[in-house]
This record gives sequence, structure tokens and C-alpha cells, in this order.
Amino acid sequence: MKAIAINGSPRKGWNTATLLRKALAGAKKNGAETELVHLYGLAYKGCISCFSCKKIDGKSYGRCAVRDELTPILDRAAKADILILGSPIYFHTETGEMRSFMERLLFPYLTYTPGYASIFPGKVLTGLVYTMNVAEENMPAFHQDKTVEASRGVMTRVFGNCEVLLSTDTLQFTDYSKYVSTAWDPAAKAMRRLEVFPQDCAKAYELGANLALAAKAR
Repeated sequence: MKAIAINGSPRKGWNTATLLRKALAGAKKNGAETELVHLYGLAYKGCISCFSCKKIDGKSYGRCAVRDELTPILDRAAKADILILGSPIYFHTETGEMRSFMERLLFPYLTYTPGYASIFPGKVLTGLVYTMNVAEENMPAFHQDKTVEASRGVMTRVFGNCEVLLSTDTLQFTDYSKYVSTAWDPAAKAMRRLEVFPQDCAKAYELGANLALAAKAR
């Protein structure tokens, strides 16, 4: 059993990466071999609209034809038992690298047929992990609830399932005095990091553990 987590944050040791590591630890506890992939540092593009993945009798039908450093990651993701994508929300959506990854991952499996049926050939259990600076109750004001639901929806359409974990009102910097950030209360942010973020980490661990149990039961 293989569990892969994809980190769409440029920070390899901060909120998103931490939660993904916790999720993988939970999956490992229940028997999964784990891998964490950092998208930042890989050389790749998003979808180039070549439509090779849609061409009738084409050699790349149902898979991305672009060959770059993302190609082996996409291949391993398609063969995994568990796939967890993690991203901070920047400007109301996933990071650019994560959006490009999702285009390349998801678009080849969606067909231009009524209902946009999926032709994904495998069985994988999936999750989305989001970190964000805003509080959960403020997500609708920034339309971030729609972003999360849209991504959850397309993951479910392609793979048949998708669990979501939200970590909100996160700590951005260790020292707020070094940055123009007067909209935030540094003391409140630090306290939330101490009190709430560990709860989010526990939820991430549980997410990974539950996905691994479900994968073993299939």
C-alpha cells in the first residue's frame, strides 16, 4: 500500500508540509509506504491545451502527453492507494504550482462526454489539505469556501472520493514585527499556533490513518 502526499507550498517545513507529514505518519501507522513530494523545485508547466489526452486512438489518450519533471510524479500518483494534496490558499485559490499539478493530474481523466465521466483506471483514496490565513468563518467573504468545494468536487468526480481538512487562521511568520502585517494580532496568532494547530495536526494524522484503513479494507 502506497500513500503519496503532494506539497503545493513553497515552504517545506511550515504549516502545509507539517500537516502532510502528519497525514503520512497516520497512513504509515496503518501499513502504508509513504512519500512526500514538494512541487516547488520541480521544473514543469500546467496544461498546455494540446488535447492529446482526448484524441481518439491517440497514444496519450487518458494521460498527460507533456514530458517533464512532473511526469514521474503523475505516474506514481495514478498508481498510489492514497493521494493527499496540500496547499496554502493564495489569492483565494491553491498556489500556482498546485493548480498546474491539478490540471495535469485531473484533466486527462475527465472526458468530454455528458456528465464529464471519469476514465481514471485505478482505485485511489484522496484527500485535500488546505492552510490559510483567514479564519474559517471568514472564508465565504473571500470565496475560499467555493474554491475548496470546487476542488473537492472535481477530485470526487475523477476518483470517486475526497476528504477535506482545513487549517485556518494560521501563523505566517515567527516574528510579525519584521513585516507590514498590522491587520493581525501577533499574540493571538502565536497563541492559536500553540493551541489550535496541534489539533489540526492530530486531525491530519487521523485523516491519513483512516485513509490507510479504508485502503486496506478494499
